[in-house]
Amino acid sequence: MDHLPTLAFHGAARTVTGSCMEVISGQRRLLIDCGLFQGSRTLETLNREPFPFDARSLDAVILTHAHIDHSGLLPKLVRDGYRGPIWCTGPTKDLLGHMLPDAGRIQESEAERRNRRADRADEEPVEPIYTEADALAAWRQCRSAPLDTSFEPAPALKARLWNAGHILGSASVELEVAGTRLFFSGDIGPEHKAFHPDPEGPSGIDHVVCESTYGDRFATRSASRSAAPSLSRRSRRP
Repeated sequence: MDHLPTLAFHGAARTVTGSCMEVISGQRRLLIDCGLFQGSRTLETLNREPFPFDARSLDAVILTHAHIDHSGLLPKLVRDGYRGPIWCTGPTKDLLGHMLPDAGRIQESEAERRNRRADRADEEPVEPIYTEADALAAWRQCRSAPLDTSFEPAPALKARLWNAGHILGSASVELEVAGTRLFFSGDIGPEHKAFHPDPEGPSGIDHVVCESTYGDRFATRSASRSAAPSLSRRSRRP
């Protein structure tokens, strides 16, 4: 008997950073994004908290795009034992080859700077959230998938990436789980962009999880950052 999928939001809910959504169906577990919390010190403290799931239990990760608030905790995920594929578009994989190691170097330098402070002389040394080596290990687990082509991120799961028009390589994620079609918008770019085709999405979707930074107002441009996801039923476009 098919198991109806359930969703758990571990970031970008009631804040605009740290995107991370977990899809659970029976024994299958998958993440959409695994982003770094950025902004206030309270938010950044969340990056040091343990994941609310066992990284080793995940079957796959699908990444919408390379911005650090969507990808920046992938090295921590791998360090904590995740050994599966990280699916994304080819351009996103190329960007991550530069961005993730750079993020690891920043984590190391910030930890070193804090440990040199005189007012912390009597405290335990601060460890970086992850290192450049952790970031390179995460990048090596990336697997590229072309837009508008079905693939299996894990057994019994079917996915397709759609152009999101946000940055180079950005994608929305269509996921079919146990007969239910889900759509995760990621960050959506504006229409009529000079260097990117307009965002696209499928029809006949059962549930849409859509960015909603400016969801309560009319605007000539769409949001450039992720936000608290909103769910709609039988939506036809992201």
